[in-house]
Amino acid sequence: MNEKIIIYTDGACSGNPGIGGWGALIITDDNCQEFYGGEKATTNNQMELTAVIKALEFVGDTDRDISVWTDSQYVKNGMTEWIINWKKNGWRNAQKKDVKNKDLWIQLDKLTSNKNVSWHWIKGHNGHPENERVDELARLGMSEVI
Repeated sequence: MNEKIIIYTDGACSGNPGIGGWGALIITDDNCQEFYGGEKATTNNQMELTAVIKALEFVGDTDRDISVWTDSQYVKNGMTEWIINWKKNGWRNAQKKDVKNKDLWIQLDKLTSNKNVSWHWIKGHNGHPENERVDELARLGMSEVI
């Protein structure tokens, strides 16, 4: 059976830009793995993107369906709406300027190009256990670079 992979991600930043962290939770039928990390000079959006990138890198090549849950409208809308035109326009936005965090978007696009990924938004800081856990992991990632 082709079990589904469920990924929860979050990013955090103290100051924007500032010290940042990311957290990811990867859930399969028989396993749950946690990951986190941080950077000294970053933004919240960069950490949100990094969390998804790190999780998908860990998953690697797979034919399993993947559901990504994020409390970042930026990540969710970027992957479900905006990326089509960004790619069509040479990674430029509607104002004809380079897309912010272009390098991370390109990396994320490559990681998802051969995967069946569905994108879901979840309200942050709303008591959802997995979302609360990845928030804790992101803050743990921040604390390791302070």
